[in-house]
Amino acid sequence: MKFTMSHCVKPALFLDRDGVINVEKSYVHHIKDFEFVDGIFELCRAAIEKGMRIVVVTNQAGIGRGFYTEAQFQTLTDWMLNRFDEEEVHITAMYFCPFHPEHGVGLYRKESYDRKPNPGMIFRARDEYGINLSKSILIGDKESDITAGRAAGVGLTILFGRNTDSAMPSVTIQTLSDALPILSMWSIDS
Repeated sequence: MKFTMSHCVKPALFLDRDGVINVEKSYVHHIKDFEFVDGIFELCRAAIEKGMRIVVVTNQAGIGRGFYTEAQFQTLTDWMLNRFDEEEVHITAMYFCPFHPEHGVGLYRKESYDRKPNPGMIFRARDEYGINLSKSILIGDKESDITAGRAAGVGLTILFGRNTDSAMPSVTIQTLSDALPILSMWSIDS
């Protein structure tokens, strides 16, 4: 279903995966290596209680580089989504971009509008789920996350874990718990 701007009424909490949902390690693609970041479930529950959807937008260049397959990524994703369900957190959508313009192998070596810092995945979520981007929040741990959020018109961009303003996030936090008071004060009303 394609939503028009007048139908974009539900805000979202957009989350990067590696470094926000799970501890950043080199190209995580096995369940045994996946470690949830402290506070992720509480943050997501708070966003849902506020009336927000939860949407994951993640570059997965490890697929493009040939480090792991889309099937391996999907197995890990299914496990991760089940863990969220066990914590009473419904993930509305999960978008990933496997392409890399320089280091991709074969068909994966190409530019993609979905690859952050481009806003493609965020726009897809808007169009598929009627998300009001100006009332949404994005949390990422890299400048490319913040750049994508800003390019898409996300209302609040939060850089997690780094002390830098080069990507011009709205806010910088050191723990996911730091985002809870920000989320509670964020207005999602029209």
